[in-house]
Amino acid sequence: MTAATTTTADNAANGAGGAAALATGRRLLRLLRPVRGRMLAAVAATCAFVALNVSAPKLLGDATDVVVEGVFGGIFNEQKLAAVLLLVAVMYIGASAFSWVQGAVTATAVQRVSYRLRAAVEDKLARLPSAHFDEQRRGDVLSRATNDVDNISQALNQLLNQLILSVLMLLGALSMMLWLSPLLAVIALVTVPFSTVVTVLVARKSQAHFSEQWSTTGELNAHLEEYITGHEVLKAFGRQGLATETFTNSNDRLFRTSARAQYVSGAVQPLLVFVSNLNYIAVAVVGALQVTAGAMTIGGVQAFIQFSRLFSQPIGQIGGMVTLIQSCLASAERVFALLDAAEIPPDGDEPDAGEPSGARQPGTGATGGRVVFDAVTFGYTREAPVVRDLSFTAEPGQTVAIVGHTGAGKTTMVNLLMRFYELDSGRITIDGADITERSRDELRSMIGMVLQDAWVFTGSIRENIEYGRPGASEADVVAAAEASLVDHFVRALPDGYATMLGNDGDTLSQGQRQLITIARAHLAGRSILVLDEATSSVDTRTEVQIRQAMQRLRHGRTSFVIAHRLSTVRDADLILVMDHGRIVEQGNHQQLLAAKGHYSRLYDAQFAGGQESLGSGESGL
Repeated sequence: MTAATTTTADNAANGAGGAAALATGRRLLRLLRPVRGRMLAAVAATCAFVALNVSAPKLLGDATDVVVEGVFGGIFNEQKLAAVLLLVAVMYIGASAFSWVQGAVTATAVQRVSYRLRAAVEDKLARLPSAHFDEQRRGDVLSRATNDVDNISQALNQLLNQLILSVLMLLGALSMMLWLSPLLAVIALVTVPFSTVVTVLVARKSQAHFSEQWSTTGELNAHLEEYITGHEVLKAFGRQGLATETFTNSNDRLFRTSARAQYVSGAVQPLLVFVSNLNYIAVAVVGALQVTAGAMTIGGVQAFIQFSRLFSQPIGQIGGMVTLIQSCLASAERVFALLDAAEIPPDGDEPDAGEPSGARQPGTGATGGRVVFDAVTFGYTREAPVVRDLSFTAEPGQTVAIVGHTGAGKTTMVNLLMRFYELDSGRITIDGADITERSRDELRSMIGMVLQDAWVFTGSIRENIEYGRPGASEADVVAAAEASLVDHFVRALPDGYATMLGNDGDTLSQGQRQLITIARAHLAGRSILVLDEATSSVDTRTEVQIRQAMQRLRHGRTSFVIAHRLSTVRDADLILVMDHGRIVEQGNHQQLLAAKGHYSRLYDAQFAGGQESLGSGESGL
């Protein structure tokens, strides 16, 4: 590639990056529309501050002339000097008050913007499809929702405080300079084009570095999230060294990208200060010549030098804001990318308010629950279907077991039932109605889930059970706990149902956490249940308890049980045997054993000592 071609490519990339940054900046400014009243108040306070601040040097110049006249002319007007100094003091006190008002109003406005942005991110996360979280690392998503939003908030607060002040101060000082001496004003203005060019060039160069910095920050957070979650596995396999190496590599990349971003953007302010000092020398020399020629007074030159400082200082501040602007835009791009991600397709009409369809009180009997899969096909990509032509019927109150080797499509089947993913073809109906005709909330209010990974949150055991039906009475919570074999071990705890759980409930065993999730599902009282590998991570004795709790839970409900242990599904009304995304056999336990097919080989592998067959793609679990 020639140098000319490389330069052209770089220019094109810079142009595209500049256009993207400009679009991001405009979108960021639109976030300020709801607080424009507060921003106008902040601008008004800033205008008052600037008016007082730029008027004071002129009065100080007048005071200097009074002193000079007294020294060289023999006429010293003490009253006039005292009046001018008192007025200057009052003006500076007033300027300080307006500066405080401007800062307070701006901070409140920015916090409101940050509040709305965080709310928008949280709302967006609720509308993102499961596929988005499958493709993105959780640590990076968390970094966008926390670090990047916080960075935008801090940067906006500083920028709106400094930028408005710097621009108004620049204009105010320039007006006073032109009034005092057009010649000196022209000399001061010579440096402006140079300052502008330097700022623009550095801004373009540093934008890419800041984007890389915040992207690497998300990557580092993703590593940390994985390591904290899997710290026991890391230690068990002695992989702390590899984890440290991976973290160090990410940390080094973050160090390098951050250093480059800060170095490039930080070069602006020293250059502008250097130019400002040259400008100060030129103004001082020419001003002295003006005094000698009688064109200006000493007080006038003194005031002009103060104004030139007031003029140069905002230019330097604006140059220093390049770092903040580029960092803010880089974070905004990441947050806006999250907000613009494809959402779950919209539902139809929402169900009427009141108790969700399918919900019922424990023990009141089923409210339907006939589920039909009709030629269902789905793939995470169109080119590679995960399940193909699934067709079966689950009658109300039946228990349907789904077995098959890992990757056969068992969990995908229930994800389709829950509409975590949309079908490529075919249809699923519940009580004769296509699930796409219901809103997702209404559909999921009919289905209770107990997953392999028992999820409990920070809170009391009672709150974790009540999560299934918020506002449930104490009697209902205890009844659900008793039916799920939770009550006996909870009452043995010092605080009983008030026992606090944290860190994913590490103070309880895996089996106890699983029983709590079963109690939660029992309290929810849904007409359809999904039990996904609920006994795969517990010992045999606990498995018996969980099976008993699940048997009570399944009573009168249409249940889908995904299991590797065939001992948990022998009493199922219908067993679906899946292989490579298809249902290859279906029937009850005795029928499938008599068929001497796929299920029979699976059963023999587990209970007849044929463990070696589990490794094959055809018969392994």
